[in-house]
Order: sequence, then C-alpha cells, then structure tokens
Amino acid sequence: MIITRTPFRVSFAGGGSDLQAYYGKRSYGAVVSAAIQSYMYIIIHPYFHDKIRIKYSKTEDAESVDEIRHPIVREALRKVAMGKGIEIASFADVPAGTGLGSSSSFTVGLLHALYTYKGEAVTKEKLAREACEIEIELLKEPIGKQDQYAAAFGGINYIRFNNDESVNIAPISLEQNGVTQLTEKLRLYYVGGIRSASYILSQQKANLEQNSKLIQLDKMVALADDLRDNFHKWNVEHLAKNLYQGWQYKQDLASGIGNDHVEGLMDKALKLGAKGGKLLGAGGTGFLLLYADNHEEIIKKLDCRTLPFSIDSDGSKVISSL
Repeated sequence: MIITRTPFRVSFAGGGSDLQAYYGKRSYGAVVSAAIQSYMYIIIHPYFHDKIRIKYSKTEDAESVDEIRHPIVREALRKVAMGKGIEIASFADVPAGTGLGSSSSFTVGLLHALYTYKGEAVTKEKLAREACEIEIELLKEPIGKQDQYAAAFGGINYIRFNNDESVNIAPISLEQNGVTQLTEKLRLYYVGGIRSASYILSQQKANLEQNSKLIQLDKMVALADDLRDNFHKWNVEHLAKNLYQGWQYKQDLASGIGNDHVEGLMDKALKLGAKGGKLLGAGGTGFLLLYADNHEEIIKKLDCRTLPFSIDSDGSKVISSL
C-alpha cells in the first residue's frame, strides 16, 4: 500500500501570469507562492478483483482504464501505464473548489503514488510537468502551471513561466524570524461556497486577447518580482501591501473574481486592522488570505471559519510504503 501527501498552495503574487495566453505573448510570467500544511492524500492498494476501483465522491469499478469516468485518474493511469488490480482512494484536509489548488495537488499526488507503486523513482520536476500535461494539454482545462509546481516542490518559491514552455523554480529562503512572522501574521478566512475555476479562468484567458488585460498582468508580474526581492531582503512586512495591490489588479481581469460578499468582508477586515489581503484562487468563493497583527479580534468580528498559515517544506511526499 502506498500513501502520498501533497500540499495545497497559497499564491501571494503574479497569479494569472502562468496562463500560456499571457506568458506566450511576453518573455515570461511569474508568481510567488507557498505550499501550506493542508494536504491531499492519495492511497493505492492492491485490489482482489481484476479491475480498477476508484473511491472519491463516487465509487467506480472499471474493467479497463478506458472505462474510468474520473478524467484525471484515467489520464494518470495511461501516462504511468498502470494495469488493473488496484484500488485508489483520496482524502483532503480542505474541500475542492476553495482556491487552494486542490485539483493539481490531486494530480501530482496521484502520479507520485502510481510511480511509487510501480517501483519507479520520479523527480519533483517530472511530477509537476506531467501534471501540467494531464490537466492542460490532455484535459484542456483553462488553468495555468503554478499549482502543479507549488504542490510538487513545496516551500516558498518564485516560479517563472517562460514563453518556450520551460519553468524555473527559485526557492525563497527566509530566516526563521521571517517564517515565524508569516505564520503569525497570515491566516485564511473561509468566505463560503465552492466553485470550479474553469468559467472564470476561461473568461480571463479570452480577455487576454485585449492589450489592456495583458498590461494589467504585467503589473501583477512586477508585483511578483518585487515581492521576491523584498523576501530576499527579509522584508516580510512588505507582503501586506503587495497582497492588496495584487487583489485590486486581479479584479480587473474578468468578471466574477470579486463580489459584494467578498468585498464586504475585505473592507471590514481592513477597518478592523488587517494590513492587506486577497481572495485566493480564481475568485468568487473560497478563502481570504489576510495579513494582520490582530487575528483574534478579526476572527470574532468576521465570524468566519479560519485556517492557520503554516509552510510545507516537503512538497509531494510518500508517507507510507508497505
């Protein structure tokens, strides 16, 4: 039996520039993101019957890979060339559709588990690259590349997406005081709801035919570069302003990214003392990431379920191999 643990991610700056519709028109896109200690778990176990059993929100018993209805599982099994007689199950700390990159964490973790089950070593770069191939090239999802690389590598990274389709990962190492500051000052606030990112990202992708939207993303890439530079100087406090500026830019990329409910919570949090924040993911629902000194007070007044911010440094990892 194989169990993999793959982190979700929080994107600080540059989100949207990982779409080929952007970086294909520029020299590069870039994000700064962090893997967090909320996880996707994938379990693979031998199955007594000569079938493939898959357990997620549904249960499938398939006679062959081609019969599998779950698209990511089907394509991952094809890519790894896995046969029958296996059972696959998944569990997550946080529901899908809440802006933490869960779909890509699932894909990366599944690939990692399948390769390990076959006894094949696999690099983090290969996990991320093949997860992108499955989600973007094979399944035609209108998503970018940042989630797959964040999930595979872990830690805080500056990730650059080049117009030749190569990806560069540059880890950002903060001194312990900087890590502690991020842990204490950042918290995730659940604003409610779940959604598929596809509609908003499809609209955003289409909007990148407009030069004004490309220019807006240029500003967001500049924020990613700026945040990287400030983190290298251990200027963690700069993140607060950077988050909120990026959130303002992001809302102009497509309709549905913000709404009255989210804006109301953000305004209230800022009035209560938050120094900056943004809505994670494509938009509309999910988690607000807030930077503040007084989270206890904000939690009481916003009346939202919250998650602590803790950095995962391992990336996708095999935690059991029996």
